[in-house]
Amino acid sequence: MKSAYELAMERLAKSEPTSAPLTAEQKARLAEIDRVYKGKLAEREIFLRQHLDQALADQKMEEVDKIKQQIANERARIEEEREAEKDRVRKGA
Repeated sequence: MKSAYELAMERLAKSEPTSAPLTAEQKARLAEIDRVYKGKLAEREIFLRQHLDQALADQKMEEVDKIKQQIANERARIEEEREAEKDRVRKGA
């Protein structure tokens, strides 16, 4: 007897167009993309956190808020770029 989870997964597999399993090359490329974008994100955060620390030391609270927002925006942008790149690899482009 199948569990409710297994039945739901079967229905999901039937309703979605099937995609081919990833090749070893695609998996390696996806891992490389994760590594590269993790580095980009770390680089931007280090840079912006230095500015944030300076603004905090100078007690420039408006600038602190702007930098915090910029950190969030940069993180979202880089994550979006990474996912777009990974989708291209998954689609075989």
